[in-house]
Amino acid sequence: MRIAVISEVSARDKNAFILEALREINTEVFNIGMADGTLEPELTYIHTGLMAALALETGAADFVIGGCGTGLGFLMSVMQYPKVFCGLIIDPVDAWLFSQINGGNCVSLALNKGFGWAADINLKYIFEKLFCDEAGRGYPPHRSKSQQESRKLLEDISRTTHMDFASILERLDKSTLETVLSHKAFTDFISSYGSEGEIRDIILNR
Repeated sequence: MRIAVISEVSARDKNAFILEALREINTEVFNIGMADGTLEPELTYIHTGLMAALALETGAADFVIGGCGTGLGFLMSVMQYPKVFCGLIIDPVDAWLFSQINGGNCVSLALNKGFGWAADINLKYIFEKLFCDEAGRGYPPHRSKSQQESRKLLEDISRTTHMDFASILERLDKSTLETVLSHKAFTDFISSYGSEGEIRDIILNR
């Protein structure tokens, strides 16, 4: 599994905490947003939501970890795009239930509000529970079949209610897209790991 970590400007000082908490997860982790000390381009949750969706759309990332001050801005931003299933995660129980019941591909973290004593330990336990079991198994067990059916239906709804990603990029605010595509760590990641296709070509040839 390839995990992309995408930090935005208000929480870039928490980026190192996220990376440290992921060290014990046996997977590839790619830091493609802002880090403490990086200034340009300045990425807001609007930009990181688009980046997360593109990383998933191209197949460069299997899972995205994002967030913002409260976690709500990134959550709203990333859920505007097709095939993104994101949860707001505050504690390890949230993480485990989201994985088991919702089987999503993205999480949003509150990285300023409530980020106090032992917050680094909370992050460690969140990721431990998020990735400890096969996703989508359901909980409680007797509800598994219904939850899996709902998850499949949600995928169908996402396809129905969104236009294709090429059309989204064509209509998207140009300054937002330009900011995202000027972030080298992001475009390098898409270049190296994104599946060949129209969206990858658009990203790399703009």
